[in-house]
Amino acid sequence: MDNKRIPQAASPLAAWLSYLENLHSKTIDLGLERVSRVAARLGVLKPAPFVFTVAGTNGKGTTCRTLESVLTAAGYKVGVYSSPHLVRYTERVRVQGNELPESAHTASFAEIEPRAKTFL
Repeated sequence: MDNKRIPQAASPLAAWLSYLENLHSKTIDLGLERVSRVAARLGVLKPAPFVFTVAGTNGKGTTCRTLESVLTAAGYKVGVYSSPHLVRYTERVRVQGNELPESAHTASFAEIEPRAKTFL
């Protein structure tokens, strides 16, 4: 799939998701080593002061929304990543309680993907 054309920042989110879903013809390594290398080279490894990991069978969405509301009200800048999404891909990332628009996702994909190919 290396010769598959990378979508542009202005491409629809659906085009990016299709591209990313079909990128690998073999099983994906689920470790963080490759992602960490790309993040380090992009200079985006600045850790957040606090990270909460919410796991379990039931109540993750409610727990995340509650933590998000309490921490935002207390004056913290809060970002939430949740997977999988229920209806729309954009549900996965929120900052200060707001989903990132499709354009923010596609701009990020367009910034990272060409560089990631050269790093891996």
